Amino acid sequence: MKQVSERLTALSPSETLAMSQKSNELKAQGIDVINLSVGEPDFFTPDFIKKAAGKAIDDNFSFYAPAAGFLSLRNAIVDKLKRENRLDYTPDRIVCSNGAKQAVCNALLAVINPGDEVIVPAPYWVSYVEMVKLAEGRNVIVPADIERDFKITPAQLEAAITPRTKAFILCSPSNPTGSVYSKEELRGLADVLSRHPNIIVLSDEVYEHINYVGQHESIAQFDEVRERTVIINGVSKAYAMTGWRLGWMAAPKWIADACGKLQGQYTSSPSNIAQKAAEAAYLGPQDCIETMRRAFERRRDLIIGLVSDIPGLKVRRPQGAFYLFPDCSYYTGKSFRGKTIADAAELAMYLLEEGHVAAVGGTAFGAPGCIRFSYAASEEKLREAMRRVGEALAALE
Repeated sequence: MKQVSERLTALSPSETLAMSQKSNELKAQGIDVINLSVGEPDFFTPDFIKKAAGKAIDDNFSFYAPAAGFLSLRNAIVDKLKRENRLDYTPDRIVCSNGAKQAVCNALLAVINPGDEVIVPAPYWVSYVEMVKLAEGRNVIVPADIERDFKITPAQLEAAITPRTKAFILCSPSNPTGSVYSKEELRGLADVLSRHPNIIVLSDEVYEHINYVGQHESIAQFDEVRERTVIINGVSKAYAMTGWRLGWMAAPKWIADACGKLQGQYTSSPSNIAQKAAEAAYLGPQDCIETMRRAFERRRDLIIGLVSDIPGLKVRRPQGAFYLFPDCSYYTGKSFRGKTIADAAELAMYLLEEGHVAAVGGTAFGAPGCIRFSYAASEEKLREAMRRVGEALAALE
């Protein structure tokens, strides 16, 4: 009998990766597909970072590294946190992983017991709820709609807390919405959490540098929650290094120790070459970040204008990341050639098959009335993609 474990049966496949794969399959058939489904910069990794990786190979960094990562990289991350975030850490509180995704999963596996509740604001990144399932925890979803800029309030957070609440996941700037919590908004959430000292905060800040409203704010700045906040970050978005698979956490020492123990048993350290590249990224010139950020900001302004001209799509102006998350519920119930669109997931598939534009339906993000477009693509591709989307939507009856 071929039977996978109940743990795996409970997991849903990644819809973002599935849409990207479907897009690639159509491309392989000769169809011109514009892929706006993937969450990665379309820039190349800066040359000085690639040179550091090459030097690491030449210098024979080919032996096992500490499970939590090279001390030199962890020290570079400590310096970055002090310099950019005004936060004091020591290297024994840093754990480097195979991408920020593994860092999130490590943290959840380290602190969640079966039946523990994890508060997850919706819309959420697709993998959060699946990782909670993997840890045998229970997701408590707190919805925030487009009218509230997809951000939850302190009152909502308070109402979601029960004696079984073990963790709260926060993502700012947000995937999939691009929303950014202000310092004042984070202060309000921290005030609530101050009354519940047993709750661990997972603060996903991987889009920190793709921010259009100024200085990034971390919830870890507040004394009430600093010693139970796990900051998740990495080099993938800021330095165009998604394929290098290098993320990290800055955590209370007991959580860092637990994650180092966990990682030591199932992956060990991330790639030595990726580690040395990341070290160069943090220690080298930072102007590449601003160059890419400005390009994303121009694209954001462009796609907002293009989508705003499409009837039935409701948009909010994202303040960070590189996603637009319009409400597309106007098209629910409409049909094409006798097939009715039931939700945003089916609308995304329709846009792929008929408009040849890959996007991701909001169902996977806990927002079935919305759809995610990544604008990490050239301005030319964005113009053509939105032209196709407009034509495809106009064909629905």
